[in-house]
Order: sequence, then structure tokens, then C-alpha cells
Amino acid sequence: MSEETSTQPYRVLARKYRPQNFDDLIGQEPMVQTLSNAFKTGRIAQVYMLTGVRGVGKTTTARILARALNYKKEGIDQSTIDLAEEGEHCRAIIEGRHMDIIEMDAASNTGIDDMRDLIESAQYCPATARYKVYIIDEVHMLSKSAFNGLLKTLEEPPEHVKFIFATTEIRKVPVTVLSRCQRFDLRRIEAGTLTDHLAKICEQETVKAETDALAMVARAADGSVRDALSMLDQAMAHGSGDDAKGITAETMRDMLGLSDRARIVDLFEYIMKGDIASALGELKSQYDTGAEPELVLTDLADFIHLVTRLKYVPDTTNDGSLTEIEKTKGKEFSDQLSVRILGRAWQLLLKGLGEVSTSERPLAAAEMVLVRMAHASSLPTPDELIKEMQTGGDTRSAPIATPTALTENATASASMTPAPSTPTQPTMSSENNTGGNVIAMKQPEPVMEVQETATEEPKKFKTLSSFDELIFLVEDKRDLALKTMIKRHVRLVSFVDGRMEMNLVENAPRDFLGSLGKRLEEWTGKRWVLSISKEQGHPTLAEQEASENEARMDDAKADPAVEAIMAQFPGARIIDIRVREEEETLPPAPEEKDDDELGEFFE
Repeated sequence: MSEETSTQPYRVLARKYRPQNFDDLIGQEPMVQTLSNAFKTGRIAQVYMLTGVRGVGKTTTARILARALNYKKEGIDQSTIDLAEEGEHCRAIIEGRHMDIIEMDAASNTGIDDMRDLIESAQYCPATARYKVYIIDEVHMLSKSAFNGLLKTLEEPPEHVKFIFATTEIRKVPVTVLSRCQRFDLRRIEAGTLTDHLAKICEQETVKAETDALAMVARAADGSVRDALSMLDQAMAHGSGDDAKGITAETMRDMLGLSDRARIVDLFEYIMKGDIASALGELKSQYDTGAEPELVLTDLADFIHLVTRLKYVPDTTNDGSLTEIEKTKGKEFSDQLSVRILGRAWQLLLKGLGEVSTSERPLAAAEMVLVRMAHASSLPTPDELIKEMQTGGDTRSAPIATPTALTENATASASMTPAPSTPTQPTMSSENNTGGNVIAMKQPEPVMEVQETATEEPKKFKTLSSFDELIFLVEDKRDLALKTMIKRHVRLVSFVDGRMEMNLVENAPRDFLGSLGKRLEEWTGKRWVLSISKEQGHPTLAEQEASENEARMDDAKADPAVEAIMAQFPGARIIDIRVREEEETLPPAPEEKDDDELGEFFE
């Protein structure tokens, strides 16, 4: 429903088409049904908690709920969710100027003093409405003392008071507060539903828009109506003009830096055929037209997910956000490709996305991901290899494991030594080629006796008795990247040889534990158990250094000599502190011996 009148200045679409009642809400049918039944039976809660991702409609729902609680018009004086006609208090609540509807931003009202003011004002009856409603947005940002001060009021609020909380971080809200709320999880809006909603808005705004372009907006919004309307607003401005064609898929790709969905399908086909040259050329072409490598791989992962889903849920083709080529080619691929191939491609992409996002050369990193996918598209799995060996199949011309698969199945492959009584049976050998270490089939020499091989030397293990020794080992191996990651990201909880428990900081790389475990196994000769703990742990080495440096800075500022220097040079600052090491005391020089004494010494 549009709020705008012809006399009002232009407003962005997110405000102009903000829902005014429960009928305008899209994608939240379970919540509306629950509230409808509650209002009909008089089971109206005292405290509501609305949670969901940004832009899904939490604050809007809170205002609509405040309208429903205080609805009043001629002939109706009770709470109801039927808000088709504006009531006595509706317009003031919609515009955020009703004196009995208090909206607070917890980000700027976080303290206990703010809660004391709220609790004190809650004791007074509403001035004109039926209920005094407190809407607290981003409630998770309240301080611990503020939450504690609010608990008693939430448990036994006055009859004339209702609380409506909204948050994007429900896990940060104390359980003691959640247990006193009726919680509603607002869902992400499905891409098809959001595409239809955007089409209706374009129709009301008399703006031409291609369905594929609106589908791109819906996918990029990731379930957020506000984000979708903001992008649509930008697209309308981008496509305006005297000779404007409206909102097209091409202009939308240019605006958002997205890839062409049809070209993503072509890229996937090249990879599955093993045509690396065409795949790399297609990626470079999309990059030259403005598509980011990470977004190209993300779209490729989405298409792999679509193809896999079509194998089990054919009705997925009814999704309004899918293009026609995605529907037709996706169905063809789902019939031709096995789940094994699709699953392996998905795993390689997930790992590759992490590499691309952290690489200083994202295009090169993305190309290497495509190369690995193309090589792996036709490789059989280890169980298929065993089956071929048992049936006597000849696989000499095809590699059968990627380096990752080889590492994970090293134990199994090492145990596949053929018996000497079957000299014609193929044996396993490790060979190096341009694709890394792969296992290939090889016919043994007729005179070779497999069981008479030399006994390998026992493996040597290195013991690390403390976390400091681990750091020394990393320094000794000159692995500066790993040392930096440990220094910045690891909060140590416990350490024994072969086992380390830690708490990682929020921005730690996804593959950090895997890299650390691989290095430790390589350097110490044994597997390490690395686990993540919920305990806080000790500060990171970087935090400890920062704390020590800050302490030295404070000591320096308090030094009388430094104070005198600072006073002598106004505006001077202390930017660094270096501790001068004491000169080592050399041992006394030995007494010089004459030649006779030296002769006696050597006799």
C-alpha cells in the first residue's frame, strides 16, 4: 500500500511502500496466523520479541502490532488485526508521533539510567490509547545492567503496558529476557515471492522492468525486502531517461557487478566437459565486463545447488526467480550428472571461495579453482577404484584421485599391496605429473617380488611440551604466515603434546585449523587434535604485546625526564618505545703464556 500523496516530495521506495497492516506483509504468514488466533481468543502477550535478518520487516511489524493493540474506531473499541480501515490512533502510530507509542533505539540508549526512566514512565497510564507500547529496536545492544533492571518489569508489567523488542542478534539477548517474551522469527523472503512483489511495485510506478532483472535484484537482496527496494530504487534511476528502456537484465548486471546467468550455465558446461581453455576464457570475459571473480564462483555454486536440488525436487523449476535457461539446462544436467560429481564440484567450490576472498589476486585464484574442478569432473572415487581393481579393470590412462583425496585416503591406498602369487594383478604406484600427486594403475615387472621389500625406518616423532615450543618450531620452519595467524587469532585454553584447545577470534580464516593441523603433523610426525573451546582463553600473543607496549608507554609518560622533554617541546608525541639491552659482560681474557709453558702443555 502506498502512503504517498501527490503533494508530498519524493520518498524512497522502502518508505513509500512500507506495509501499513498485516495484509501488506509478505512472506510472514505463520506469524500473522498466530497473532490472528491470539487476538481472537484474547491471548495477547505482554512482551513480544521480533527477530530476523536486516530489512525483513521487524520495526514495521512492531508498528503494525502497536496499531492492532490500540485499534479504535466508531463501532469498534478492541484490539484486532483487521486494520483495513484507519482507526482513531492509526495515522499517528504510522507516522511515529503518537505520545503513547514510545520507540527507542537500544544502540543509543544502552545504560541502566535509560531503563530507570522507562520503568518509571511505564507506571503511568496511557494518555489517549488503550495501551502504552514500548518499541525497543536492536534490543541486544542494551548493557547487562540495563537488561537486569528491566527483568522485573518484564515479568510483571502493568496491565496497560506492552513491550515489543526487535533484534538481528537474538543470541546476544539474555535467556532470562527471552523466557519472558513471545518470540516471532521473521523469515527471509523467498526470491520468487520477492520478485513478484517488485513487479507489482514497478507496475504501480509505471516503470518497465524485465523479469530477469527483478530476479537478479531479489537474489542479491538475500531475503531482505528493504535491500531489494533500495536496489530497485537505484535501478529505476539508472534506467531513466528520454530513451530509457526501463530496467533490463544487462543494466542490472552492470549496476550490481553480477554475472550473466546464461553465461554461468555455459561456464558450468565447459567445466563438466573438462574444457579448461574455454572455461578460463569465459571467466576472463565475464571479469572484463565487470563481474567479480568471487561473485562468479558464488553464482556457479548456486547453479550446482540448483542442479542437485532438481534431481530430488523437480518442482523447483516453478521458482519465479529462475531464468528459463536455468530451468531447462538445469534439468538436463540433473539427468546427466551423478550426485557424486555434483557433490565433489560443490566441495571444491566452497574451498575455492575462501581462497578467492582472501587472495590478493582473485582472478588468478578463481582460475585455479576452475582448473581443479575441470580435472576432478571425470575422476572416479576411491571406492570406484577398489571396485575396478577387484574386477580387473584397466585404468592406466585416467588419474583417479586429486591431491586432497589422496591425502585423505593414504591409509587405504597403502594397504592395497597385491599378493605375490598373482603376478599379473596390477599394483599401485605413486607418480608425479602436472596435476600433482595422483595414483595410477601400473603393471608390475614379472620378476618383482612385492613382499621382499626393505623394511622402512621407524617414523621419528617430535615432542612439543608447551605452547612456546610450538611458536619456536614455527619460527624455526620460517613459516611467517602461520606464525602471524597464531599470533593474531589464537587464544590458548590448554596445551599438551598432540592436543591443543583454543578460542579463535571472530575474523580467523576458515581454513586456519586445517592448515595448522597439517603443518604440525608434517613437522612432528603425528596427528594433532585441535579443538575450539567456548572458554575465553588467554589473550592472543598480539594482544599481550599490545598490552605490554601500552604499559611501557604509561611508564615512559610518568618518567620525570620524559615529562621535562615533553614540556620543553609542546606538541611532541611519544610514538614508539625501545628497550636498550644491557651490553654483555665479556669474560676476562686468559693470561698470556710464554713459549716454554706452551711447549710443556703440548708435550
